[in-house]
Amino acid sequence: MDRKLGVYICSGCSIGESIDVNRLVDVAQKEHKAPVCRTHPFLCGEEGLAAIRNDLAQGAIDSLVIAGCSPRTKTNAFSFDSQTVMDRVNLREHVAWSHEPGNEDTQMLAEDCLRMGIVKVRKMEPLEPVSDAISKTILVVGGGVAGITAALEAADADYDVVLVERQEQLGGSLAAVKKHFPTHPPYTGLQETGLPEKIAKVTRHPRIKVYTATRIVKTEGQPGMFDVTLQNGGQPFVHRAGAVVMATGWKPYDASKLAHLGYGSSPDVVTNDQFEAMIGGGPVVRPSDGKPARSVLFIQCAGSRDKDHLPYCSSVCCMATLKQADVTHQTSPATKVYIVYRDIITTGQYERYFAKVQNHPATFLMKGDVVAVRTQSGEHLHVDVKNTLLDEDITIPADIVVLATGLVPNAADNDAIRDLRDAHAKVQRNESETQRAEAEKTVERLRSHEGTEILNLTYRQGPDLPILRDGFPSSNFVCFPYETLRTGIYAAGAVRAPMDSAGAEEDALGAAMKAIQSVEMASSGQAVHPRAGDLSYPSFLLQRCTQCKRCTVECPFGSIDEDAKGTPKFNSYRCRRCGVCMGACPERIISFKNYSVDMIAGMIKAIEVPEEEEEKLRVLLFMCENDAYPALDVAGMNHVAYDASVRVIPLRCLGSMNIVWIADALSRGIDGVMLMGCKYGEDYQCHFAKGSEIAHRRLENVKETLQRLQLESERVEVSQISIDQYKKVPEIINAFMERMRELGPNPYKGF
Repeated sequence: MDRKLGVYICSGCSIGESIDVNRLVDVAQKEHKAPVCRTHPFLCGEEGLAAIRNDLAQGAIDSLVIAGCSPRTKTNAFSFDSQTVMDRVNLREHVAWSHEPGNEDTQMLAEDCLRMGIVKVRKMEPLEPVSDAISKTILVVGGGVAGITAALEAADADYDVVLVERQEQLGGSLAAVKKHFPTHPPYTGLQETGLPEKIAKVTRHPRIKVYTATRIVKTEGQPGMFDVTLQNGGQPFVHRAGAVVMATGWKPYDASKLAHLGYGSSPDVVTNDQFEAMIGGGPVVRPSDGKPARSVLFIQCAGSRDKDHLPYCSSVCCMATLKQADVTHQTSPATKVYIVYRDIITTGQYERYFAKVQNHPATFLMKGDVVAVRTQSGEHLHVDVKNTLLDEDITIPADIVVLATGLVPNAADNDAIRDLRDAHAKVQRNESETQRAEAEKTVERLRSHEGTEILNLTYRQGPDLPILRDGFPSSNFVCFPYETLRTGIYAAGAVRAPMDSAGAEEDALGAAMKAIQSVEMASSGQAVHPRAGDLSYPSFLLQRCTQCKRCTVECPFGSIDEDAKGTPKFNSYRCRRCGVCMGACPERIISFKNYSVDMIAGMIKAIEVPEEEEEKLRVLLFMCENDAYPALDVAGMNHVAYDASVRVIPLRCLGSMNIVWIADALSRGIDGVMLMGCKYGEDYQCHFAKGSEIAHRRLENVKETLQRLQLESERVEVSQISIDQYKKVPEIINAFMERMRELGPNPYKGF
């Protein structure tokens, strides 16, 4: 449809001193026939905003381009209703503050930026949010301390809660703990867990429905409309929920894998969980003969921080050992306690408790590595320790050896974690293409929870939350720790990351808040993290769909299922609006009302490409709006200069890049194309989890495009950028431009 376009150009913040604003007015009025074009020295001020709102109110315009500061600034000031189509052109950070004032190239850059913004707005449509009957009930899976806390938090905020626990009693692993190490001042004495009071409160709460001895048979639907089938012995029954908090806790690492530490060779070698059940009710006795234990030796990191077992620190083991040593001293004052450690991890105020236990005269701490636990013919076990601070190998006799085994999330089992880690290693070793492909299939299968289902999602991409190589649910751990790759499902407690019960309670508060936010945003058709509040969503022109399944496979969030024929079935409330599906589709049939393949193609065509004899290069830079684009903004704020030949197009995610844009750019004479996305890999920083990685994979096909066009592969480059690397971005741009000058102009110029 024809848009009544208003173009508003700010001349403040050095923009007017750097570029000729009148020439921008000519671009808007003469080239693009904008019926309204105004300039103002302070567009975000009361007077400037009043002019815009007045034009909207009078019906003079229904869409607008605001050319001034970065779209990442003044967002509240330039906020209008969803029926107003708007885009912002960055003349301040990306032009005036980063390029030479009054320079011809700076002026040409500003004009191209405005042209791209106008074309973009002309191809946009007003947003119409999805609207359905949304459930605001919160489903909490897991009845341990994290699950109970999340349920109480949501219920106290006036939301209905369904709490599901697979065991017959609530409490989880904390129920087996008699006394807790201190989490309150003065942090030196043992305390009650407080769990019985919490259980009583959650079972009496009028807004919480508790199901114990219950499992989830199936979870269908999407945020706001999850239909969860439960079963607790009788006929299955269904609850509708709006969001899910997954707080399914942890289990101890399989001690049978620790035979080198003596487990299984003697009943007097026990795990920390087994020792917890042995203490607190009287003197500590040996399991083998019931005699009082004269000495207890704890082996820390038993299976944790070990490349052959659990590579991570399990967080809680050190404090649990200190507590068990304390209880041992209280019930058996004459018993000696040895703690063999690599490092003692007691963060924050826990250090006070560590000092108290350490100073007990019957406590002996020793830094070293346990080589073996030997069963002797006498009464004692013998523990061989090397690499001590004394720089000598020693042997310690002990009546009981306690293995401080780590924790494993209930989202996966020990064997799956091991197999997943092995498969990742094969992928990274870059073996033959066949072996690598097989390893990647294994990774995907194991990440999809084959045999370890909890939620039993009816998602095309697997029945549960995808897991990382260590078994924890994959999430955006850099910025949004509770978020998972399944929209509306939030992980909390030790299933998300190793933590103690105090950490699990705090974690549960955050997850409950995110679940509430999810149902509230779904009720108004808005997206959640990272494009919180976004009302757009993709549409599919299915008449042209070839059932290639690329959109369903590549969607990071499982938003797209398939029917029996393989045709995509979109679930709008699962969508995070990243556009990865749009970039994946070879037929280009997926688009948003304010973001589409045709829109970006139009912006590329709007760039004025100088003729070859003008000796001016043009390079197109696609930038992820989450890290790379902000980094360039910060470079501009610091007045860091870079080559003015570059034209920037921000993308929602680098994964939304459709490779046809590269072909379009090069075929019309653009000299080079750069892509800047977030860091990917094990410590990824991509806000859409896999988007940057997917874009890198797609670029392998670009080589074929370049060969077809008979162009050098060096004309396309991709970089990984984090938001704090604002000094690096201009350096990458300038280095790329130097290479383009060496290669010379694109031979397609003028065609």
